[in-house]
Amino acid sequence: MAEFIRIVGARENNLKNVSLTIPKRKITVFTGVSGSGKSSIVFDTIAAEAQRQLNETFTAFARTFLPSYGHPDVDTIENISAAIVVDQKRIAGNSRSTVGTITDIAPLLRLLFSRAGEPYVGYSNAFSFNDPQGMCPRCDGIGRITTLDLDAFLDRSKSLNEGALRHPDFKVGSWYWQMYAGSGYFDNDKPLAEYTDTEWELLLHGTGKVPVEWQGGTINSTYEGIVVRFTRVYINKDAATMSDRNREIFERFTRSETCPECAGARLNAKALSCRINGHNIAEMSALEVTELVEVLRRIDAPQAGPVLESLIDRLGDLVTIGLGYLTLDRPTATLSGGESQRVKMVRHLASSLVDMTYIFDEPSVGLHPRDVDRLKKLLVKLRDKGNTVLVVEHDPDVIEIADHVIDVGPRAGAHGGEIVYSGDVAGLHEADTLTGRFLRHATPMKTEYRTPTGRLTIRDASLHNLKNVTVDIPTGVLTVVTGVAGSGKSTLINEVFLAEHPEAIAIDQSAVAANRRSNLTTYTGILDPIRRLFAKANGVSPSLFSANSAGACPDCQGLGVIYTDLAFMEGVKSTCETCAGRRFKEEVLAYRLRGRSISDVLEMSAAEALEFFTERKIRDVLRAVNDVGLDYLRLGQPLSTLSGGECQRVKLATELHKQGSVYVMDEPTTGLHMSDVSHLLGVIDRLVDQGNTVVVIEHNLDVIKHADWIIDLGPEGGSAGGEVVFTGTPAELLEFPHSHTAAALREHAGRPLVGASA
Repeated sequence: MAEFIRIVGARENNLKNVSLTIPKRKITVFTGVSGSGKSSIVFDTIAAEAQRQLNETFTAFARTFLPSYGHPDVDTIENISAAIVVDQKRIAGNSRSTVGTITDIAPLLRLLFSRAGEPYVGYSNAFSFNDPQGMCPRCDGIGRITTLDLDAFLDRSKSLNEGALRHPDFKVGSWYWQMYAGSGYFDNDKPLAEYTDTEWELLLHGTGKVPVEWQGGTINSTYEGIVVRFTRVYINKDAATMSDRNREIFERFTRSETCPECAGARLNAKALSCRINGHNIAEMSALEVTELVEVLRRIDAPQAGPVLESLIDRLGDLVTIGLGYLTLDRPTATLSGGESQRVKMVRHLASSLVDMTYIFDEPSVGLHPRDVDRLKKLLVKLRDKGNTVLVVEHDPDVIEIADHVIDVGPRAGAHGGEIVYSGDVAGLHEADTLTGRFLRHATPMKTEYRTPTGRLTIRDASLHNLKNVTVDIPTGVLTVVTGVAGSGKSTLINEVFLAEHPEAIAIDQSAVAANRRSNLTTYTGILDPIRRLFAKANGVSPSLFSANSAGACPDCQGLGVIYTDLAFMEGVKSTCETCAGRRFKEEVLAYRLRGRSISDVLEMSAAEALEFFTERKIRDVLRAVNDVGLDYLRLGQPLSTLSGGECQRVKLATELHKQGSVYVMDEPTTGLHMSDVSHLLGVIDRLVDQGNTVVVIEHNLDVIKHADWIIDLGPEGGSAGGEVVFTGTPAELLEFPHSHTAAALREHAGRPLVGASA
């Protein structure tokens, strides 16, 4: 049996003809700065080829329904097995998708009730809100009902001709409007407020056939009242599948409320009548996982013994990975990226498949140091089942459990793409690489703290799990908000605090828009002034210097590459021969600014561009890009090629040159190498020293050590959290006995707590 995955000549993105061997059935951690090439090896080469070859086993017809994976730019990959990628993408669940359904725990709970519940009401599908046998007939298993808000939809003071129907799809002249105006049922100049009861009934609920004049002809069409039509066309469609625009319009004209028949339980009365130890299935699904485990342990049902054992084991995995505060009825659409990844992980732990390759993208993201230890146990559990585990990670604690480490670097972008170390963890600690040096370097605890200039008070916050929290956020200093996952940090800051201070500059983890044409200059807004500079220097139109407009190469439409669809075969991406990948027409490339063409400028790194441009507005943005450690990025580099950490720092750079008194950052160290964290702290220090107030939600202990003020929430997650456990300086937190953050800080600093137990 092959013992190694062997890669020869990998050249995806910035990889420089990389060759390496990876041990199978071991945990291999890939380290290196953000943008060094880790993801290019693990995701764009190994995972892409494994999934492409797996798809090749299906028929050409079946492959048209599967995701398309291009052939990675590599000479040889040998001995790969089927790969399961557990990434941080939020679970795109619809309104019927819950934590219970996505983890396959809900089917086990339904099976338990079908075997041990009293009175007996049927097989397991009788307890499913996604099955006609079990769903509530009023809300069809959704738990909420949505109705048309007639006050928002209708302007009763106007007639049909005057635009009484406010919805944009029912505006004057539209097909839907013509249905009512041309029906013959109404006086189109009569205000709705003067309609008779009969006219109201026809307008809202009428049905039938009517002749409608449309585009010069007459069509015999089905007539539906506004409520009937809107319900059929809009309400009966899942809002989660709508575009952002359509969902916004939909929500403007509807009201949503808990279903009065099932009270939000989603199930019919028969299913809800069945109980075990006083609980029905909806009540059990609404319990936090930690509480549900205790309830299940008290059940004495020999006929359902194996089911109970599997349920408790699967729920135990959720607790182990730090998700014990979730409930099984929690909609998956409300989970964060880190929570989504951990939920997927639990789902795979129950699999009987072995000799698979599991690939994780920074699984420690969003985890408190207390929970990282639990994560490590689950990774070991996957390996010990006989699987190969590949982890892209920056957290030193996760690196420590690796059987093998591959360090990629030495730097990022064009200065990376090489293997700088391959071996065991002990060897990495001695290696002369950026990762090795920072593993040997311990960040000191801050000893001098800034003096606050004032305070911003949050009073009586009780949203979600917050328990009437009142807390002061000092101004003019760096405040770090800490606590285990689910303790209420994001609720307190991102929802309560930002709602009270909408003027604050919030830098969250939402994705950077990244289509094929988005790049550093378009996102940061400096492309337009650059185009104007070229236009002024050459006496021509600025549109010539846009690859999306008049100056675009006609053959590739300004993309620089040609995408060829080969129908049932894998599509091919090739460099455009006409412009040689430069994206512009030949005559546009002849124009110069200080001796450089527009293509030359877009090929510059951010560091080179800062030297090239003298204009203040452009330099301010470029300086911010350099300040956040992205000096190596090319100006024209597509955002779709950036790593997650790079995307977040691009977002940070666009905000740094703005004048704002309060900055809120949500886990800004996500995707950052240890060396980049110190760089980020320098940026934050400059913001605070300029007189700003900076509030950071963070788990990273180096950031916590660097704070002027700590607000620690907890003590646990979910209902066991939502309280302020501690406020004070990091030095004071170090001596505080009753906080998971304090315990992690002491362990990190190598200092035991004297005279108390943590």
